[in-house]
Amino acid sequence: MPVLSLEKNNFMTSEEILNQLVPIISLYLPEDVSPEAITKESNLTAELNINSAHLVDIVLDVEDEFDVAFANADMEQLQTVNDAIEIIQKKIKK
Repeated sequence: MPVLSLEKNNFMTSEEILNQLVPIISLYLPEDVSPEAITKESNLTAELNINSAHLVDIVLDVEDEFDVAFANADMEQLQTVNDAIEIIQKKIKK
């Protein structure tokens, strides 16, 4: 399925964003967590066991992938994969 260019990505669905997030998050999963465990409802730290340093790395990678910038307030509300999707959707619609 083709993904719209970043200039037009304000039309990206949550599924399209999730499909781009999974490979990013997968890079930082500990060995005991499978990429198949990543769902919209997954808590990044509690369920996926991502430590705070890797969470920062994920945010940096997401910022690059979607050409957005996370503010401190965004970081504070970032707990689940769905939170990341919602933040990205808000940012790319601006």
